[in-house]
Amino acid sequence: MITVAYLSNEFPAAVEPYVGQEIQELRRRGVKVIVCSVRRSRDSVDSVPVSAGETLYLQPLRVRQVLHAVCLCLRNLMLLGDLLLRVLICGSESPSRRLRALLHTWLGAYYALSLRGRGVSHIHVHHGYFASWVAMVAARLLGIDFSMTLHGSDLLLHAAYLDTKLKNCNFCRTISEFNRRYILKNYPDVDPAKIDVCRLGVEAVSRAIPVMRARPERFVMLAVGRLHAVKDHAFLIRACRILKERGFGFLGIIVGEGPERAALQLLIRDLELGSQVQLLGHCCREELDDLYSISDLVVLTSRSEGIPLVLMEAMTRGKVVLAPAITGIPELVIDGKTGFLYPPGSLNDFVAKVEMIRQSQANLLAIRCAARQHVEEHFNRKKNVAAFADVFLQRLNRKVQCQTDENPVLQQI
Repeated sequence: MITVAYLSNEFPAAVEPYVGQEIQELRRRGVKVIVCSVRRSRDSVDSVPVSAGETLYLQPLRVRQVLHAVCLCLRNLMLLGDLLLRVLICGSESPSRRLRALLHTWLGAYYALSLRGRGVSHIHVHHGYFASWVAMVAARLLGIDFSMTLHGSDLLLHAAYLDTKLKNCNFCRTISEFNRRYILKNYPDVDPAKIDVCRLGVEAVSRAIPVMRARPERFVMLAVGRLHAVKDHAFLIRACRILKERGFGFLGIIVGEGPERAALQLLIRDLELGSQVQLLGHCCREELDDLYSISDLVVLTSRSEGIPLVLMEAMTRGKVVLAPAITGIPELVIDGKTGFLYPPGSLNDFVAKVEMIRQSQANLLAIRCAARQHVEEHFNRKKNVAAFADVFLQRLNRKVQCQTDENPVLQQI
């Protein structure tokens, strides 16, 4: 039986249901998966197919193992030499970023010790953030391979040391053709054969597409996403102000929690939108389903994304969507065919599209049907999770190392 350690930054996370789904599918295929997370998530998760109680958490740290990890790093400076040179000398990272990478190198040794004796032959890490450096170091010390999944911001905004991670990983899975092209363009030394596109997906909805209201007096717009600067809900709120000034009757509902809540509340107050825009915070699945059902339009205003699940969920429910033409989104939202796109950052174009959609509400059935069909064909969760497992196991079967327990590095401790 193959044993894989599957590492996340946080687990379980409400915004990352695909992590548990992938683990469950690998186990169904006979893979022993050790679920690992750097820290516990603070999210309230409605349902997770993998229990948090079985997860190996690196935090809180254990004092004795902390000291052992320091010794492991010091005794294997030569083995880690190229990684340490990349951190200390090469590249243009800031001193603080370099210091964090050194700490993450030590945490990689700590993780290797945590996996010792468990028969792990491969480490997979979800996202290219700091946990991917941790996984890379641990795999090096254990004498095994690692792989990673890249989404959006971890590739496009926070790609610290990604050149080294891509060079050292056995293979990399990413969620869009856009991402794959971006990797090969910006990291030309990467072997194209090690980059796989495995899309995310949502559960297909079998119920009939609802009849939309023809020019409703109060047009309901729904936005779902973490209240983080990259999601740019402030853009949506400013657009709502323009709509109000034009006498457009609407209700804007924003679902999610995050560090931008106070700033968004202040902006709503300053723009006098208290009656038009609501911040609902976190909603459970049943509440979110109800919000989808009353919505006339589902909008996304992010500055950077992978391919958002919220758009897939809206489209499979027969809802009209409006999103920025960035990254992999046009692979899901084909402008004028499965939804609508606007130039990123353009308030005028966004507002114009909202007004057009309201005017054309009764004539958008063909787009809504095409949207559902597109999601069911290309972003179907069941099909895509199975495809992920197929590719993952094909990769592992090409090169499986089962030498963890006998690895001479760990025998030095």
